[in-house]
Amino acid sequence: MKIGLVKEIKDKENRVALTPEGAKKLIALNHAVLVEKNAGFNSGFNDEEYKKNGCEIVDAKTAWSADLVIKVKEPLESEYKFLRNNQMIFTYFHLSGVTKTLTESLLKNKAIAIAYETVQDENKKLPLLAPMSAVAGNMAVTIGSYYLAKFNNGKGMQLGTVMGKKYGKVVVIGDGVVGRHAARTAYALGSNVYLFTLFTEKEAQFKKEIGAELDVLFSAKENIAKHLKDADLVVGAVLLPGTKAPYVVTEDMVKAMQPGSVIVDVSIDQGGCIQTSKPTTHSEPVFVKHGVIHYCVTNMPGAYPRTSTIALTNATLPYIIKLAEQGINALKEDNGFAKGLNTYNGFIAYKPVAQDLGMMDKFKSAEELI
Repeated sequence: MKIGLVKEIKDKENRVALTPEGAKKLIALNHAVLVEKNAGFNSGFNDEEYKKNGCEIVDAKTAWSADLVIKVKEPLESEYKFLRNNQMIFTYFHLSGVTKTLTESLLKNKAIAIAYETVQDENKKLPLLAPMSAVAGNMAVTIGSYYLAKFNNGKGMQLGTVMGKKYGKVVVIGDGVVGRHAARTAYALGSNVYLFTLFTEKEAQFKKEIGAELDVLFSAKENIAKHLKDADLVVGAVLLPGTKAPYVVTEDMVKAMQPGSVIVDVSIDQGGCIQTSKPTTHSEPVFVKHGVIHYCVTNMPGAYPRTSTIALTNATLPYIIKLAEQGINALKEDNGFAKGLNTYNGFIAYKPVAQDLGMMDKFKSAEELI
């Protein structure tokens, strides 16, 4: 099979969907890997490395002409012209959280959209979302700490231990991969960390994993509102697989926060879990609403492309090999992999996307379609 590795064009998206070493494994299986010129450059992988491993360096049009196109982020409007019938595209789509025009273009062109973020493993976990969630969770705290600095118009509270005393209150809403990584990073810095969860019976587990002085609280509206009033950093880490995130922080709660506090809404890919959030970019990462600094970049791990690309390839490569070897039949044999199918032959194959976009008339289940 011809596999196209295309260069990301989203603002400061420096990741690439496959390392040269990953490409080498595909080529060893007699597949052709067409790499768009400089696709891996910003991740520290130059064209020569791909060529040494047997790849062909091509232009964008040629890379997009492959049977299977692998990316990191969703196609942007200037790339819609490359979409075509029976073309498999394997990437993060987040169709419920991005412009509806992408879904409409995928349907019109009958492209096969397979989304990293909705693929499930045998335990119903999200193995292709997890590594980037981990990077974003770690990053949420370091970025939040940076914007708390007074020179960034933050309130001037450092997150960490000073002479044995903890400083900074970090509220993490959500106990998934993002939330646990954010809580662990904030705790390791020496902050006072409050983890909100729907599963308080796991308190002992969370404390064992993160730290004995972690505060674990039930994720009820009243509890969240109370603790946001004096929070220095709030990390939104709520996920409903493949569908829009619910608002767990209302605008009134944000209004009650102290000026110069910081919100990092990691759920922004799926619409955000903070009512005052709106998507931002690495070029313009923050805005201020009700005196609170909001960081809502939709491709946070793009800031650390080397780590992210290696971690992503480690997770996705077994699935890419399955698609290269079996085509769409790979999904027929793996129900968890089939959960990744978002569009096929002009229909939406993932029900939460169809519901969120008001396009249930275009929905057919993956079982029906393939």
